[in-house]
Amino acid sequence: MPPEALPLTIPHAAEAAARRWGSAVALIEGSETRTFAQLWAECRAAASALLARGVTTGDRVAIWAPNRREWVVAAVATQLCGAAIVPLNTRLKGREAGDILRRTHARLLLTVTDFLGIDYRALLADEDLPELAETVLLDRDFASFVASGKGADDPSIDAALAALTPDHVSDIMFTSGTTGVPKGVLMTHGRIVPQVGVWIGNTGLAQGERYLIANPFFHSFGMKVGWVACLIAGAVMVPMPQFDVAEAARLIEQERIAFLPGPPTIFQMLLSEKERAPFDTSSLRGGTTGAATVPPVLIERIRSELGMADIITAYGMTECVNITSCRPGDAVELIAQTCGAAIPGNEVIVAGDDGRELPRGETGEILVRGIGVMQGYLDDPAATAEAIDAEGWLHTGDVGTMDVAGYVRITDRKKDMFISGGFNVYPAEVEKLLATHPAIAMVAVLSVPDERMGEVGKAFVVLRPGAALDEAGLIAWSRENMANYKVPRRVAFLDDLPRNAAGKVAKLELAVSKGLHR
Repeated sequence: MPPEALPLTIPHAAEAAARRWGSAVALIEGSETRTFAQLWAECRAAASALLARGVTTGDRVAIWAPNRREWVVAAVATQLCGAAIVPLNTRLKGREAGDILRRTHARLLLTVTDFLGIDYRALLADEDLPELAETVLLDRDFASFVASGKGADDPSIDAALAALTPDHVSDIMFTSGTTGVPKGVLMTHGRIVPQVGVWIGNTGLAQGERYLIANPFFHSFGMKVGWVACLIAGAVMVPMPQFDVAEAARLIEQERIAFLPGPPTIFQMLLSEKERAPFDTSSLRGGTTGAATVPPVLIERIRSELGMADIITAYGMTECVNITSCRPGDAVELIAQTCGAAIPGNEVIVAGDDGRELPRGETGEILVRGIGVMQGYLDDPAATAEAIDAEGWLHTGDVGTMDVAGYVRITDRKKDMFISGGFNVYPAEVEKLLATHPAIAMVAVLSVPDERMGEVGKAFVVLRPGAALDEAGLIAWSRENMANYKVPRRVAFLDDLPRNAAGKVAKLELAVSKGLHR
């Protein structure tokens, strides 16, 4: 989309959508629909309730819930007030969520009492949260919360919108680092909106197209190039609380879904489901998949069997929503084996350890510079300076090559990180959590291949003297104390861990000794 056609901020996008496509359907959720005008009115009414509580620029409001209409309304309303949202991963445990709520000084928490049998409010019962003034349950009392304001016609809403600028912080999403401490990524409206505009241009997402959003709203994929993209393009949001292949097939057929992004596993599951129980995919047009290398045969099958002629690959991260992207019309081999070239507004290079660009074809770290790079990490200038160098280059931690046409292939990860079921897992963070177990003296976590999840964690544990613990017991404890995707699926007990001269665990030596180095 041309820059001049883009809204200033995310709430301005919702306002513009209501003005341009007021009576058109904006969201479908079960038997309920909302037009763009209705959705904007709900956002305004919720904003009035927040303004009545004094929510303003510099405040943070946390959202801990699955994909649903109220998530979008709460987010836009918060941002309309000038405040930032703090999206929380629905797989977090109380200890993890409590830490983020304290570090962001969140004033309000919007959550649910029942998602997959989890009462999120109950998970926080033992957490000390002195600055959290109110918890609002989206699945029980959101309507009464909204009604506590002055309604959609409250004149203070217009004043707040008029004061909102692209420089306001829009969201603080948390991502982990090799230190094992989750870091809050500060993003502004002015960094997000232009990148989403480019993404819309590359994908062809069009007004009226129905977009099945299976990627979680607490992630950049589900939020920024999910429902935010729908507001800017005029597409129809069809949110899924969690991906279920049979339900996805039903929605594709019954709701005439045109656009569906996701990791390669989603498309593999849909292809298998179609073989098992054929369903109508004639409405599907396009989508995107992640930066992971995809077999060319899978791209061909997505095109021929699912009908997604415009499937492309792209690459982004929490610290920069869009880095590279393929374009419609690119060859199958490019789409399958690369994550595209730098999007307009970005510069991308492959650099050596000295930060200088390497000749095309050589392997190094992928660096990106441009308008979409984060403002920095929350309250962590040292980590920000480590991630963004003096010349403005964001060091992604991903290793790859670039061909003569500028197309990037990711070959490895410089960071001590692996991807399990589509989620980034940082061993240092998992190790820190495991180290709180009373029986554990030392622990190291490595990734091992897994047919279903891609990679899973394997914990190598040294027990304290006299302590007793088995694999099943540690896995069960882990499920109680950390998000499910972080839980090691395998455990080995050792007498000691190899260490280097500085006393740090020598993970490469450990991996080689256990036959895991590849």
